[in-house]
Amino acid sequence: MSTQFAPLKNDTFLRALMRQETEYTPLWLMRQAGRYLPEYRATRKRAGSFMSLAKNPDFATEVTIQPLDRFKLDAAILFSDILTVPDAMGLGLYFEEGEGPKFERPLKDEKSIMDLKVPVEGSLQYVFDAVTQIRRTLDGRVPLIGFSGSPWTLACYMVEGQGSREFHGIKTLMYKRPDLMDRILRLNAEAVATYLNAQIDAGAQAVMIFDSWGGALADGAYQRFSLKYMQDVVSKLQKEKDGKRIPCIVFTKGGGLWLEQIADIGADALGLDWTVNLGQARARVGDKVALQGNLDPAVLFAEPDQIRKEVTAALHSYGKPGAGHGHVFNLGHGISQFTSPDAVTVLVETVHEVSRQQRQA
Repeated sequence: MSTQFAPLKNDTFLRALMRQETEYTPLWLMRQAGRYLPEYRATRKRAGSFMSLAKNPDFATEVTIQPLDRFKLDAAILFSDILTVPDAMGLGLYFEEGEGPKFERPLKDEKSIMDLKVPVEGSLQYVFDAVTQIRRTLDGRVPLIGFSGSPWTLACYMVEGQGSREFHGIKTLMYKRPDLMDRILRLNAEAVATYLNAQIDAGAQAVMIFDSWGGALADGAYQRFSLKYMQDVVSKLQKEKDGKRIPCIVFTKGGGLWLEQIADIGADALGLDWTVNLGQARARVGDKVALQGNLDPAVLFAEPDQIRKEVTAALHSYGKPGAGHGHVFNLGHGISQFTSPDAVTVLVETVHEVSRQQRQA
């Protein structure tokens, strides 16, 4: 498939990530293509299952574009799953309705860990085909974000076999056998860097690393088992493609304690969850990296006036952006499936309107 693409018509998101001046604060939403949209639900029904949807480039393209047709968002994000990499490692990803992702063959003993290998070439081609097809379909409308789970977050699912609240399995492994833990994380870091670089080659214009479970770690353990391996990934990423800068975003949910340390790993932007004060985060690291976030997704269950009030407060908390600073508006985590699309319209319109007014003040 050709990777000759149309010129970008709206680069506000990329400029914000690179801390350049913008006319307004750009925004996109984590999980913006999802079950809160009736059109997404209809496409998923046609596909038959989540995996059939994610592994079919036509369906993946369709649902990636759907939120852009409804809302004036400033970026698209590849429709996929953070667990495609361990699935390609042979762990057997599947989904049970209402229970989230699970693995048929989790890493339960030393032999399974020692037998683990990075994905074979071609096993993730469906993702790269989707990236190229989405980029071509966008036709320069907005930038396309590629992504992966962090080495630590992938390892959590790979060892636990599914999502967890207590993380007993992986924490036991981490403390009892740090050598085995390091083997998993080294392989994951290698695989994630290769995966993200292949997405860039296929057409992704920015990439994001989701460290969804980094906040489950104690101070000290976070730096040792999560941050270290994210830094390894970031160091191996392509910084440019076809003469264009490719920014990288890292997001540790629950990582507010470590913002300064995360800002030092070489990424261009930090994603913030809703527990972090934007203005304080800007004072701590805003001259090193751009910030992304961080409205509580539950705000979107409120009435329109309250949504506008909360969005305005977040924008004022960050303050007036300028050269050397950058802010991309987003939620502090993924949008809930129970969110009304009308609430998202209020959010998007308010961010654009109020942020333009800020710059004119």
